[in-house]
Amino acid sequence: MIDDLPPLREVIETHGIAAKKALGQNFLLDLNLTAKIARLAGDLTETDVLEIGPGPGGLTRGLLAENARRVLAIEKDPRCLPALEQIASRYPNRLAIINGDALEVDVSAHLTPPYKIAANLPYNVGTELLVRWLTPAVWPPQWSSLTLMFQREVAQRITAAPGSKAYGRLALLAQWRSEPRIVLDLPPEAFSPAPKVSSAVVHLKALPAPRFPADPGTLNRVVAAAFNQRRKMLRSALKSVSPMIEDHLIAAGIKPTERAEQVGLEAFCALARSLDS
Repeated sequence: MIDDLPPLREVIETHGIAAKKALGQNFLLDLNLTAKIARLAGDLTETDVLEIGPGPGGLTRGLLAENARRVLAIEKDPRCLPALEQIASRYPNRLAIINGDALEVDVSAHLTPPYKIAANLPYNVGTELLVRWLTPAVWPPQWSSLTLMFQREVAQRITAAPGSKAYGRLALLAQWRSEPRIVLDLPPEAFSPAPKVSSAVVHLKALPAPRFPADPGTLNRVVAAAFNQRRKMLRSALKSVSPMIEDHLIAAGIKPTERAEQVGLEAFCALARSLDS
């Protein structure tokens, strides 16, 4: 055991916290595993940590046992609050709990940057939260790293290379401003209830500056248009972006007959710069 609190199965029974599909809940009950995920987030001793969707608090306990300076846990499900309050009593002044929707809570008043984000994200909001964290108005962001659990298929989309089926907007967005890698694979039976798919933990380290210069808005517009019609050649898929798109593609060193999944991050950034010039 990582602490003297009750095992998670007991916590769930005591507080009647059966996982709800509507909330995208799949609980990780093995405390050795949650401690391992906390360690994958790196040294936490001088750092605040944001956790989304702690549920009964397995990862929360891992983060606190790994000496996180302070954890801010945002939990939408009020049934989980008594279990989290019990953890807060065990670790005085180190766990703050907000009962709310992670998509609506402004965390900046509660955390000292640079903070880390570690979460077994609810499946239904995971991608949306990641995109928000990767697209703040100012870079570098307030967070230094993200250690996040996703469905394995989403994890593969974040780390995909050009030419692969999984390669798309999410890979470009993640790899432009961070260093993402899959650090842990988890089978369905690690969770309760077991989901139909495998999961994976992705660690994303924020880069001090984007890998290649480009205006974020332009890059996002180009990438979205290119992958919305990924089967089309880029000269057709990007027609709506500029009437002179063939010239811009050639200026960026991209063949107009190529498809989006064949084009790397550096070339997309060059295309964004050409369009802005």
